[in-house]
Amino acid sequence: MRQLLSLSRAARLVGAARGALQQKIQSGELPSFDGMVSVEDLMRLYPAAQLESDIGFERVARIAEEAFGKRLRERLLPSQEILSQRVFEQSRELADLRAHLQRYHAMVVQLRERLREEEARGTDAARDSAVKLGELLDRELEAVLGETEAPNALAVMDDMLRVMSAHVVLRPSRHEFFVDGADSLLDAALRSGLALNYGCSNGNCGLCKARVVSGQVQKIRHHDYVLSEAEKQQSYTLMCSYTAVGDLAIEALESAEPADIPAQQIVAKVKAVQALDDDLMLLHLQTPRTNRLRFLAGQNLTLTAGGASAQLPIASCPCDDRNLQFHVVRNAEDSFAQAVFGSLKSGDAVTLYGPWGDFVLRADSPRSIVFVACDTGFAPIKSLLEHAMALELSERLHLYWLATLPAGHYLDNLCRSWAGALDNFRYVPIAAAPGDAPELVRRIAADHADLHAFDIYLAGPEAFVDSATMALRQQGFPETQLSAAIL
Repeated sequence: MRQLLSLSRAARLVGAARGALQQKIQSGELPSFDGMVSVEDLMRLYPAAQLESDIGFERVARIAEEAFGKRLRERLLPSQEILSQRVFEQSRELADLRAHLQRYHAMVVQLRERLREEEARGTDAARDSAVKLGELLDRELEAVLGETEAPNALAVMDDMLRVMSAHVVLRPSRHEFFVDGADSLLDAALRSGLALNYGCSNGNCGLCKARVVSGQVQKIRHHDYVLSEAEKQQSYTLMCSYTAVGDLAIEALESAEPADIPAQQIVAKVKAVQALDDDLMLLHLQTPRTNRLRFLAGQNLTLTAGGASAQLPIASCPCDDRNLQFHVVRNAEDSFAQAVFGSLKSGDAVTLYGPWGDFVLRADSPRSIVFVACDTGFAPIKSLLEHAMALELSERLHLYWLATLPAGHYLDNLCRSWAGALDNFRYVPIAAAPGDAPELVRRIAADHADLHAFDIYLAGPEAFVDSATMALRQQGFPETQLSAAIL
């Protein structure tokens, strides 16, 4: 029997990007059956997967080494109740399979008895046919019962993965994500880069309501919001307070564009102020647990501390909506920058208002992506990059970072770590002047035979963005595939 897997689960099992599997389906290398792929075809394309340790087994071993510390259990394993329910569901599937096998066995035994009866009482021709059919049946049964084929490694890994984590499909978008450990549905979806509709994330507002289409959910934390009887009858649940027992399909609202994100005002606390260079600071803010910030990667916020304000791009991923990062350049004429370099310290309050801007990812685009940053234009690019990585959005991600300031490539180690860890990410640091944008565009065009196969995101000072945009136009690059942010 052909065992089919969703694309997300298949990518997780073989350690490949979801986009890479999509490319193989489009090229005909990997057959697809209504969006699913077979274990056999995966094994053919990724034979080394048989030799790799399953992520679930690795997690269990790691937990054992840590003596099942409470925090580690919560992060890596579901609760004992959820774990037992998932094992129970798999046991029930196994029992159903055994029942089917017993029925098939009984049917085969009855068929063999009928053939023997035909051999005893039939005509010569009927007896000959019955004998031949009986011999064929005996041979096939002997072959099946005598087989000692090793279990399929990916099938075993998939069974383990289903115990360790639940696979969730969102409708109508068909986006997918996994629920690991003690995560709620909302936390797991946000960590996977999905822009779900939500508010307080604490069970009070009801904005994260979703309808369970198939599967079971389990309450993991208290909520004050009360679902109506009609909503309960229609299988609605609160994503912030429930987790998936097993594989799940839910209907939920998602934010597709900046207009879908409401303006919010939140008082956050300074988590850290860290020097990236003599003239550049990393400002780390943390929102309250009950009032996290909804935003799309690449957007800006208005920050106010005391009487000083500034509008800055968010330099972190929406998948962690409590911890927000900003790259602040020293500027004697900017009162907010002066506060960051002077008086602002851990625990101080900063008011956030926003988000703003439409420099966001085209999540539905099938094209690979080229990110081009100049100096602190890396801040919004970093947000987009981390979001694209969380979504496993593209087969290939390229980052060209032009540095003209003394701070240079101030997060060079981070970019190199991405390049080392990800097969689909390429990092090109360049030291030059802002006026070198046309030369940079020519280099990008030379690196890629068909630049039209990419989406390009530009971010940096106005002179750089304008110059690079003009150079791309001269290359005939479609403006519909270009997004730009001026800092």
